[in-house]
Amino acid sequence: MAAQLGDRADPERQAIAVDGRPLVRARACYWLVHKPVGVLTTTRDPRGRRTVLALLPPGLPRLFPVGRLDYDSEGLVLLTNDGEVAHALLHPSLESEREYHVTARGRLSSAALARLARGVELEDGWTAPARVGPARFDARAGVTRFVLILGEGRNRQIRRSLAALGHPVARLVRTRMGPLRLGRLPAGRARPLAAAEVAALRRHARARLEPADRSERQAAGSAVPQPRAAARESRLRARSRSRHSDRNT
Repeated sequence: MAAQLGDRADPERQAIAVDGRPLVRARACYWLVHKPVGVLTTTRDPRGRRTVLALLPPGLPRLFPVGRLDYDSEGLVLLTNDGEVAHALLHPSLESEREYHVTARGRLSSAALARLARGVELEDGWTAPARVGPARFDARAGVTRFVLILGEGRNRQIRRSLAALGHPVARLVRTRMGPLRLGRLPAGRARPLAAAEVAALRRHARARLEPADRSERQAAGSAVPQPRAAARESRLRARSRSRHSDRNT
């Protein structure tokens, strides 16, 4: 069947050909990295600094990091060539959770923690509500430790929020992204996802993308009919925006 502009296909279930030649899809590949402090979450750096790609073994297909952690943060980074999974994990409207272990300077009061949970006003607007775990103050180190779970990921959001509350971040570790957990993987090490983790990740992506696609189709059907090309362009713009979310949390 000939394709029309805006048509979609599922390469897992359908054979796709261009000018009669089968289109060979790159093998989906998923690697989990424990990014240490001092490594960039990008594919290359003009200044020659070390990136997360240096933590991977040679011979892998071309992979890209899903979201970012800033230079001074550490923890879980997923590297993959699966664009649908990346979109499901990153797009702000899909609210895929990220979990962080936060160490902040000083003793955070219950009022400060409540403000963090409700949202903090930053120069680019209010942050979305977050889940804040029980806090523990370490008097000897002069820091407060707690778990923070976000459904969005703005540029350096956690660091800026805590600085606005008067408690700069001393250490920040991402321990979970969607269904993926860092576990006991040492800093600076990488490993491929197990089959069960890949299955869970794909289920997580489908659970978020399918309702979003239905809503998009329903919205298009209830308004003036939208040309297929325009609908496709709208999806591409949304996915392009998702690549810039979750940056340098």
